[in-house]
Amino acid sequence: MGKAVNLIYLDFRKAFDMVSHSILASKLKKYGLDEWTIRWIESWLDCRTQWVVINGLMSSWQPVSSGVPQGLVLGPVLFNIFINDLDDGMNCSLSKFANDIKLGGEVDKLKGRNRVQSDLDKLEDWAKRNLMRFNKDKCRVLHLGRKNPMYCYRLGTDWLSSRSAEKDVGITVDEKMDTSQPCALVAKKANSILGCISRSIASRSREVIIPLSSALVRAHLSILSSFGPPTIEGMWTNCRESSGGQQK
Repeated sequence: MGKAVNLIYLDFRKAFDMVSHSILASKLKKYGLDEWTIRWIESWLDCRTQWVVINGLMSSWQPVSSGVPQGLVLGPVLFNIFINDLDDGMNCSLSKFANDIKLGGEVDKLKGRNRVQSDLDKLEDWAKRNLMRFNKDKCRVLHLGRKNPMYCYRLGTDWLSSRSAEKDVGITVDEKMDTSQPCALVAKKANSILGCISRSIASRSREVIIPLSSALVRAHLSILSSFGPPTIEGMWTNCRESSGGQQK
């Protein structure tokens, strides 16, 4: 619509490691989990210990008083539940993908800028109440739109720096919303995988090639869904042609 928009990319410091067990339990209860399930989760998180090895020297065992384990299905689920109320009372748009969070709003007028700043203040208050901290050195501002007034924002007492481009869930987004570079990178990666399939798999039957291409190649192209179906379908066609049409 030609309006100026500012995006604030936010990053939690040691996100999964900072989750308070007691606060998490209270939120699980709030969302309706039964007592036995909550007690099971508390038991699973409680009494964990860890040690560190550096240059062959091992530290003593230390208790882990916060955080959810990573590398397991339940860890990200519990983290998402923990931050589920992060957008309560927000005036602007807040997108959450695990610990990748961004706040955005229209800023053609000063009123829009103040709304974004007000939401940043609410996020800082949420972090303090939930014993979380933002890594403010990694929190960035991206200004979009030709006539963007380039407002500045602060998180707590720290002013946030601005960037001309930022990685957004695997895709680099710049201030001009130019999609050619990320599309070219994804196409290169997809063609590389197709080449690997061609060299490694002797069979050229539909029963073999189609599942492999769909599972390994299409997954990379689907990350560009935010740029619109024509882009994805066009790249998928190009990849088919580059591999001799084996996917048809």
